[in-house]
Amino acid sequence: MDKSADPTQPKSALPAVFIDGEAGTTGLEIRERLAARQDLQIRSIAAEHRKDPAARQALMAESDLVILCLPDAAAREAVALAAALGSDAPRIVDASTAHRTAPEWVYGFAELAPGQRDAIRQADRVSNPGCYSTGAIALLRPLVDAGLLPADHPISVNAVSGYSGGGRTMIEDHESGRSPAFELYGLGFEHKHLPETMLHGRLTARPIFIPSVGSFRQGMLVSVPLHLDRIPGRPSAGDLEAALRAHYAAPGQVSVVAARPDERLEPEALNGSDLMELRVYGRGEQALLVARLDNLGKGASGAAVQNAEIMLGLSGTSAS
Repeated sequence: MDKSADPTQPKSALPAVFIDGEAGTTGLEIRERLAARQDLQIRSIAAEHRKDPAARQALMAESDLVILCLPDAAAREAVALAAALGSDAPRIVDASTAHRTAPEWVYGFAELAPGQRDAIRQADRVSNPGCYSTGAIALLRPLVDAGLLPADHPISVNAVSGYSGGGRTMIEDHESGRSPAFELYGLGFEHKHLPETMLHGRLTARPIFIPSVGSFRQGMLVSVPLHLDRIPGRPSAGDLEAALRAHYAAPGQVSVVAARPDERLEPEALNGSDLMELRVYGRGEQALLVARLDNLGKGASGAAVQNAEIMLGLSGTSAS
Protein backbone atom coordinates (compact mmCIF):
# COMPACT_ATOMS: atom_id res chain seq x y z
CA MET A 1 0.00 0.00 0.00
CA ASP A 2 1.49 3.34 -1.01
CA LYS A 3 -0.27 6.29 0.58
CA SER A 4 2.88 7.87 1.93
CA ALA A 5 2.67 10.89 -0.37
CA ASP A 6 -0.40 12.22 1.43
CA PRO A 7 -2.25 9.64 3.51
CA THR A 8 -4.92 12.15 4.56
CA GLN A 9 -6.29 12.33 1.01
CA PRO A 10 -9.52 10.27 0.83
CA LYS A 11 -10.53 7.88 -1.93
CA SER A 12 -13.64 9.99 -2.56
CA ALA A 13 -14.78 13.54 -1.88
CA LEU A 14 -15.83 12.56 1.64
CA PRO A 15 -13.72 9.95 3.45
CA ALA A 16 -15.52 6.70 4.15
CA VAL A 17 -15.23 4.93 7.51
CA PHE A 18 -16.24 1.32 8.17
CA ILE A 19 -16.62 0.25 11.81
CA ASP A 20 -15.98 -3.48 11.83
CA GLY A 21 -17.71 -4.63 15.01
CA GLU A 22 -20.08 -1.70 15.35
CA ALA A 23 -22.66 -3.74 17.32
CA GLY A 24 -20.46 -3.88 20.46
CA THR A 25 -20.21 -1.25 23.19
CA THR A 26 -17.15 0.51 21.74
CA GLY A 27 -18.44 0.30 18.16
CA LEU A 28 -21.82 1.75 19.07
CA GLU A 29 -20.15 4.64 20.91
CA ILE A 30 -17.90 5.37 17.93
CA ARG A 31 -20.80 5.26 15.49
CA GLU A 32 -22.82 7.63 17.68
CA ARG A 33 -19.91 10.09 17.74
CA LEU A 34 -19.45 9.93 13.96
CA ALA A 35 -23.09 9.76 12.84
CA ALA A 36 -23.82 13.48 13.05
CA ARG A 37 -20.70 14.53 11.12
CA GLN A 38 -21.05 16.04 7.67
CA ASP A 39 -17.41 15.55 6.67
CA LEU A 40 -17.37 11.76 6.32
CA GLN A 41 -19.45 8.77 5.28
CA ILE A 42 -20.11 5.74 7.47
CA ARG A 43 -20.11 2.36 5.76
CA SER A 44 -22.28 -0.26 7.49
CA ILE A 45 -22.66 -3.97 7.00
CA ALA A 46 -25.94 -5.84 7.22
CA ALA A 47 -26.35 -7.80 10.43
CA GLU A 48 -26.47 -11.12 8.60
CA HIS A 49 -23.07 -10.41 6.96
CA ARG A 50 -21.13 -9.28 10.04
CA LYS A 51 -19.18 -12.54 10.13
CA ASP A 52 -18.87 -12.90 6.36
CA PRO A 53 -15.21 -12.28 5.44
CA ALA A 54 -15.97 -11.53 1.80
CA ALA A 55 -18.65 -8.97 2.65
CA ARG A 56 -16.41 -7.28 5.21
CA GLN A 57 -13.49 -7.19 2.81
CA ALA A 58 -15.68 -5.63 0.12
CA LEU A 59 -16.61 -2.82 2.50
CA MET A 60 -12.95 -2.38 3.44
CA ALA A 61 -12.11 -1.88 -0.23
CA GLU A 62 -14.68 0.96 -0.40
CA SER A 63 -13.40 2.65 2.76
CA ASP A 64 -10.58 5.03 3.53
CA LEU A 65 -10.41 4.00 7.18
CA VAL A 66 -11.55 0.92 9.08
CA ILE A 67 -12.01 1.02 12.85
CA LEU A 68 -11.81 -2.46 14.36
CA CYS A 69 -13.95 -3.08 17.46
CA LEU A 70 -13.34 -6.80 17.65
CA PRO A 71 -11.77 -9.43 19.95
CA ASP A 72 -8.03 -9.82 19.44
CA ALA A 73 -8.14 -12.91 17.20
CA ALA A 74 -10.87 -11.41 15.01
CA ALA A 75 -8.92 -8.14 14.78
CA ARG A 76 -5.86 -9.99 13.48
CA GLU A 77 -8.04 -11.73 10.89
CA ALA A 78 -9.53 -8.39 9.85
CA VAL A 79 -6.06 -6.90 9.38
CA ALA A 80 -5.17 -9.84 7.14
CA LEU A 81 -8.35 -9.26 5.10
CA ALA A 82 -7.39 -5.62 4.63
CA ALA A 83 -3.77 -6.41 3.74
CA ALA A 84 -4.96 -8.80 1.03
CA LEU A 85 -6.47 -5.82 -0.81
CA GLY A 86 -3.03 -4.52 -1.67
CA SER A 87 -3.18 -0.96 -3.00
CA ASP A 88 -6.91 -0.80 -2.19
CA ALA A 89 -6.33 -1.54 1.47
CA PRO A 90 -7.76 1.00 3.92
CA ARG A 91 -5.96 2.53 6.85
CA ILE A 92 -6.84 0.96 10.20
CA VAL A 93 -7.48 1.97 13.79
CA ASP A 94 -7.56 -1.16 15.93
CA ALA A 95 -9.38 -0.82 19.26
CA SER A 96 -8.42 -4.34 20.39
CA THR A 97 -5.34 -5.34 22.39
CA ALA A 98 -3.87 -7.23 19.45
CA HIS A 99 -1.41 -4.65 18.10
CA ARG A 100 -0.70 -2.26 20.97
CA THR A 101 2.90 -3.39 21.36
CA ALA A 102 3.54 -4.30 17.71
CA PRO A 103 6.54 -2.28 16.43
CA GLU A 104 5.01 -1.70 13.01
CA TRP A 105 1.90 -0.08 14.51
CA VAL A 106 1.72 3.51 15.80
CA TYR A 107 0.32 3.86 19.30
CA GLY A 108 -2.78 6.04 19.12
CA PHE A 109 -2.19 8.31 22.12
CA ALA A 110 -1.67 11.69 20.46
CA GLU A 111 -0.46 13.36 23.66
CA LEU A 112 2.11 10.65 24.42
CA ALA A 113 5.21 12.56 23.31
CA PRO A 114 6.32 15.27 20.86
CA GLY A 115 5.77 14.04 17.31
CA GLN A 116 3.19 11.39 18.25
CA ARG A 117 0.32 13.26 16.62
CA ASP A 118 2.29 13.56 13.37
CA ALA A 119 3.15 9.86 13.54
CA ILE A 120 -0.57 9.06 13.81
CA ARG A 121 -1.36 11.43 10.95
CA GLN A 122 1.03 9.59 8.64
CA ALA A 123 0.31 6.05 9.83
CA ASP A 124 -1.55 3.32 7.97
CA ARG A 125 -1.93 1.22 11.13
CA VAL A 126 -2.81 2.76 14.52
CA SER A 127 -3.48 0.84 17.72
CA ASN A 128 -6.03 2.44 20.04
CA PRO A 129 -4.82 2.50 23.67
CA GLY A 130 -6.49 0.61 26.51
CA CYS A 131 -8.49 2.60 29.04
CA TYR A 132 -6.44 1.80 32.16
CA SER A 133 -3.18 2.17 30.29
CA THR A 134 -4.25 5.57 28.94
CA GLY A 135 -4.46 6.90 32.50
CA ALA A 136 -1.30 5.18 33.73
CA ILE A 137 0.84 6.17 30.75
CA ALA A 138 -0.43 9.75 30.85
CA LEU A 139 0.80 10.03 34.44
CA LEU A 140 4.07 8.11 34.17
CA ARG A 141 5.58 8.70 30.72
CA PRO A 142 6.22 12.45 31.16
CA LEU A 143 7.93 11.83 34.51
CA VAL A 144 10.18 9.13 33.06
CA ASP A 145 11.01 11.32 30.06
CA ALA A 146 11.81 14.24 32.37
CA GLY A 147 14.20 12.10 34.43
CA LEU A 148 12.13 12.52 37.60
CA LEU A 149 11.08 8.87 37.80
CA PRO A 150 13.53 6.06 37.00
CA ALA A 151 12.25 3.55 34.45
CA ASP A 152 12.97 0.71 36.88
CA HIS A 153 11.28 2.30 39.90
CA PRO A 154 8.75 0.00 41.68
CA ILE A 155 5.31 1.22 40.65
CA SER A 156 1.82 0.28 41.81
CA VAL A 157 -1.18 1.30 39.72
CA ASN A 158 -4.62 1.34 41.33
CA ALA A 159 -7.71 1.81 39.21
CA VAL A 160 -11.48 1.58 39.24
CA SER A 161 -13.68 1.53 36.16
CA GLY A 162 -17.35 1.49 35.35
CA TYR A 163 -18.72 -1.89 34.31
CA SER A 164 -19.16 -0.92 30.64
CA GLY A 165 -15.49 -1.72 30.08
CA GLY A 166 -15.97 -5.36 31.01
CA GLY A 167 -17.92 -6.57 28.00
CA ARG A 168 -21.45 -7.79 27.44
CA THR A 169 -21.58 -10.35 30.25
CA MET A 170 -20.38 -7.90 32.89
CA ILE A 171 -22.78 -5.24 31.64
CA GLU A 172 -25.71 -7.64 31.81
CA ASP A 173 -24.72 -8.84 35.29
CA HIS A 174 -24.54 -5.33 36.68
CA GLU A 175 -27.67 -4.05 35.00
CA SER A 176 -29.63 -7.07 36.24
CA GLY A 177 -28.37 -6.60 39.79
CA ARG A 178 -26.41 -9.86 39.86
CA SER A 179 -23.01 -8.23 40.48
CA PRO A 180 -21.67 -6.71 43.72
CA ALA A 181 -21.21 -2.99 44.21
CA PHE A 182 -17.43 -3.30 43.97
CA GLU A 183 -14.92 -6.02 43.19
CA LEU A 184 -11.22 -6.53 42.46
CA TYR A 185 -10.21 -8.58 39.44
CA GLY A 186 -7.07 -9.38 37.44
CA LEU A 187 -5.69 -11.00 40.58
CA GLY A 188 -3.31 -13.16 38.56
CA PHE A 189 -1.10 -10.08 37.96
CA GLU A 190 -1.49 -10.58 34.18
CA HIS A 191 -3.90 -7.86 33.08
CA LYS A 192 -3.86 -7.35 29.32
CA HIS A 193 -3.01 -3.64 29.65
CA LEU A 194 0.32 -4.28 31.39
CA PRO A 195 2.49 -4.82 28.26
CA GLU A 196 1.44 -1.55 26.63
CA THR A 197 1.71 0.33 29.93
CA MET A 198 5.31 -0.83 30.28
CA LEU A 199 6.28 -0.24 26.66
CA HIS A 200 4.70 3.16 26.10
CA GLY A 201 5.26 4.30 29.69
CA ARG A 202 8.95 3.44 29.17
CA LEU A 203 8.99 1.30 32.29
CA THR A 204 11.56 -1.44 32.63
CA ALA A 205 10.21 -2.85 35.93
CA ARG A 206 6.83 -4.57 35.80
CA PRO A 207 4.31 -2.52 37.81
CA ILE A 208 1.80 -4.07 40.19
CA PHE A 209 -1.62 -3.49 38.63
CA ILE A 210 -4.81 -4.86 40.17
CA PRO A 211 -7.89 -3.14 38.68
CA SER A 212 -11.38 -2.96 40.13
CA VAL A 213 -14.90 -2.39 38.87
CA GLY A 214 -17.75 -0.51 40.52
CA SER A 215 -21.46 -0.72 39.97
CA PHE A 216 -21.66 2.39 37.77
CA ARG A 217 -21.81 2.25 33.99
CA GLN A 218 -18.82 4.35 32.98
CA GLY A 219 -16.06 6.54 34.34
CA MET A 220 -12.56 5.77 35.60
CA LEU A 221 -9.94 6.76 38.15
CA VAL A 222 -6.33 5.60 37.79
CA SER A 223 -3.94 6.40 40.64
CA VAL A 224 -0.23 5.86 41.34
CA PRO A 225 1.09 6.31 44.91
CA LEU A 226 4.73 7.29 45.31
CA HIS A 227 7.21 7.47 48.20
CA LEU A 228 9.16 10.52 47.08
CA ASP A 229 12.05 9.84 49.46
CA ARG A 230 12.64 6.50 47.69
CA ILE A 231 13.07 8.16 44.30
CA PRO A 232 16.59 9.30 43.31
CA GLY A 233 16.77 13.07 43.50
CA ARG A 234 13.83 13.13 45.94
CA PRO A 235 11.50 15.19 43.71
CA SER A 236 8.65 17.03 45.37
CA ALA A 237 4.99 16.72 44.44
CA GLY A 238 5.38 20.19 42.95
CA ASP A 239 8.20 18.95 40.72
CA LEU A 240 5.99 16.14 39.43
CA GLU A 241 3.08 18.47 38.76
CA ALA A 242 5.33 20.95 36.97
CA ALA A 243 6.64 18.19 34.67
CA LEU A 244 3.10 17.09 33.83
CA ARG A 245 2.03 20.68 33.18
CA ALA A 246 4.99 21.22 30.87
CA HIS A 247 4.22 18.04 28.95
CA TYR A 248 0.52 18.85 28.49
CA ALA A 249 0.91 22.60 28.04
CA ALA A 250 -0.75 22.66 24.61
CA PRO A 251 -4.57 22.82 24.54
CA GLY A 252 -6.08 19.40 24.01
CA GLN A 253 -7.86 16.50 25.61
CA VAL A 254 -5.44 16.08 28.53
CA SER A 255 -5.14 18.73 31.22
CA VAL A 256 -3.46 19.04 34.60
CA VAL A 257 -5.82 20.27 37.32
CA ALA A 258 -4.76 21.77 40.64
CA ALA A 259 -5.36 19.20 43.38
CA ARG A 260 -7.18 20.13 46.58
CA PRO A 261 -6.44 17.87 49.56
CA ASP A 262 -9.95 18.34 50.96
CA GLU A 263 -11.75 17.23 47.79
CA ARG A 264 -13.27 13.86 46.98
CA LEU A 265 -12.74 12.46 43.51
CA GLU A 266 -15.49 10.45 41.90
CA PRO A 267 -14.99 8.63 38.60
CA GLU A 268 -18.05 9.76 36.65
CA ALA A 269 -17.42 13.51 36.38
CA LEU A 270 -16.07 13.33 32.79
CA ASN A 271 -18.63 10.87 31.45
CA GLY A 272 -19.75 11.70 27.93
CA SER A 273 -16.56 13.65 27.17
CA ASP A 274 -13.24 12.75 25.57
CA LEU A 275 -11.21 14.61 28.20
CA MET A 276 -8.76 13.39 30.81
CA GLU A 277 -7.77 15.26 33.97
CA LEU A 278 -4.50 14.68 35.82
CA ARG A 279 -3.85 15.65 39.44
CA VAL A 280 -0.90 15.42 41.83
CA TYR A 281 -1.58 15.25 45.56
CA GLY A 282 1.31 15.49 47.98
CA ARG A 283 2.28 15.79 51.60
CA GLY A 284 5.84 15.56 52.82
CA GLU A 285 7.54 12.55 51.28
CA GLN A 286 4.38 11.06 49.80
CA ALA A 287 2.51 11.79 46.59
CA LEU A 288 -0.45 10.43 44.66
CA LEU A 289 -0.85 10.81 40.90
CA VAL A 290 -4.44 10.55 39.66
CA ALA A 291 -5.98 10.41 36.19
CA ARG A 292 -9.73 10.77 35.68
CA LEU A 293 -11.39 9.91 32.38
CA ASP A 294 -14.41 8.27 30.81
CA ASN A 295 -13.42 4.69 30.02
CA LEU A 296 -15.69 4.89 26.95
CA GLY A 297 -14.38 8.35 26.00
CA LYS A 298 -10.66 9.05 26.09
CA GLY A 299 -10.33 5.44 27.23
CA ALA A 300 -11.89 3.86 24.13
CA SER A 301 -14.35 5.31 21.60
CA GLY A 302 -13.34 8.94 22.02
CA ALA A 303 -9.69 8.05 21.45
CA ALA A 304 -10.61 6.09 18.31
CA VAL A 305 -12.53 9.08 16.96
CA GLN A 306 -9.60 11.38 17.76
CA ASN A 307 -7.24 9.06 15.89
CA ALA A 308 -9.63 8.86 12.93
CA GLU A 309 -9.85 12.65 12.77
CA ILE A 310 -6.08 13.01 12.85
CA MET A 311 -5.52 10.32 10.21
CA LEU A 312 -8.14 11.70 7.85
CA GLY A 313 -7.22 15.35 8.37
CA LEU A 314 -10.64 16.24 9.75
CA SER A 315 -11.39 19.12 12.07
CA GLY A 316 -13.02 18.56 15.42
CA THR A 317 -12.48 18.93 19.13
CA SER A 318 -11.14 15.38 19.34
CA ALA A 319 -8.27 16.18 17.00
CA SER A 320 -7.41 19.49 18.60
